[in-house]
Amino acid sequence: MSDGRARRVFVEMLREEWRLHSRLFRGSHFSLFPVFICLLVGGAAKLLAVTGTEPKTVFAGLHALVFVFGLHTGSLGFVGRDALRNLLGDVTLLVFSARTLPLSQNTLLGLFVVKDSVYYAVLFLLPISLGTVLAVHGVAGPLLVAATVSLLWMTLALTFVLGMGTTIAALGLTGRGVPGLALLAAPLVAVGAALASGVDVVSYTPYGLFLAQTPLRVGATATVILGVFLLGALTFDATAPRSARTVEPVFRRWWRRIGDPVATKSLLDTHRSAGGFGKVLFSAAVLFGVTAALVDFAGQITGVPPSTGISFGAILGLSGFTTYNWLTQSDDVTLYFAHPLSVNAVFAGKFRAFLLLGPLVGLAFYGLALAWRGGPVAEAVVGAVLLVGVACYIFGTTVYLTGLSPNEFLFDTALFAVFGAAMVLPLVPILIAGFAISPLSGPLLAALGGSGGVLGAVGVGLYRRSLPKWSTRYQQA
Repeated sequence: MSDGRARRVFVEMLREEWRLHSRLFRGSHFSLFPVFICLLVGGAAKLLAVTGTEPKTVFAGLHALVFVFGLHTGSLGFVGRDALRNLLGDVTLLVFSARTLPLSQNTLLGLFVVKDSVYYAVLFLLPISLGTVLAVHGVAGPLLVAATVSLLWMTLALTFVLGMGTTIAALGLTGRGVPGLALLAAPLVAVGAALASGVDVVSYTPYGLFLAQTPLRVGATATVILGVFLLGALTFDATAPRSARTVEPVFRRWWRRIGDPVATKSLLDTHRSAGGFGKVLFSAAVLFGVTAALVDFAGQITGVPPSTGISFGAILGLSGFTTYNWLTQSDDVTLYFAHPLSVNAVFAGKFRAFLLLGPLVGLAFYGLALAWRGGPVAEAVVGAVLLVGVACYIFGTTVYLTGLSPNEFLFDTALFAVFGAAMVLPLVPILIAGFAISPLSGPLLAALGGSGGVLGAVGVGLYRRSLPKWSTRYQQA
């Protein structure tokens, strides 16, 4: 716009994003996060390169992860409004301000996408690109490294934008009722049919552009991205009022079954927030898909059929973090202290809610993995023990480090590093056994089952040990 309104709103959106992170993650604590991300991703890429993984495979996996990150980021501003309201108060993001600002809805939506693309491209994608290229190609040939980093950064940014656009278009179509759902299913079916018939779908994505910078692939990538955003602009309405929902007064009935008021409130908050329990299932489903890909990938590298029970059990236990995150994301901690509740009682309720939701969801997907992949009964039993043990260990570690604010991991470099080390040290040996040793002997299975029990006990111990610390801190706040 000639009067500069769009530019002003774009700058304010960037400022809004920074302030949002500052309030959620204590401003200065994520200033070193890009450096940590560069080192972390570089270390992982170097490990894959050393184990004989082709660079093409590393870059393909990286593009897939960034696409998932784009899907998630696109959903935060729209389906995460309940959590933002409870965490920050009654706020209105600029992307929802078409009725009060002299800008159209489509302009605000476009500015929102550009803002997120710029913000996360610098904060995440640039350090990811630099760390990966240095790990795979080394420092020899500075010009080659610079060119590869630039190309990778560009295609990762396009992949991220494609993920965000896909989410916006999907949200817009799902809000259009049955016709929208049918239209949403059409491209999914088309892509599935193309893959089944052997069409190289990758060529029409930003990763295809990374592999070969031909005019055809440039045009195909641009067409896909523009098509997705055009569909989103035509169907998504960020200012549409939410339909009124009438809910039955079920708190007392749930309370009688669950036996704890805080656990009941936590589960009801999750159920009644945007996405409901479906977002817990979706998080576990994403982890399930990633695990399946990792199992196939490990089998190709080692030449040994991985253990379904051990590999799926250990990795699906990581869903404990996302479950606890959902159980606390709709909370304002200070509201609990308006009631005659101790801090210990609040944490006890969260623990009960976690036990009722987290391990059960993980075990449901674990059963699906066993039905799909099969495996010996003994390994299946040990894998189930590992899943519950890892989930409880993650719960205890998260509570010990962050209390009722697990989101602090996202951009607090020190907390993220400590949490990562606490996960890697016990889980890597278990995953090596599950991925690279076949068949698993009786003593090794017994040791793995025992490690699951030990991890669960350590998690419960960390949870209990953290209670005095958090009681003092929250009472002084």
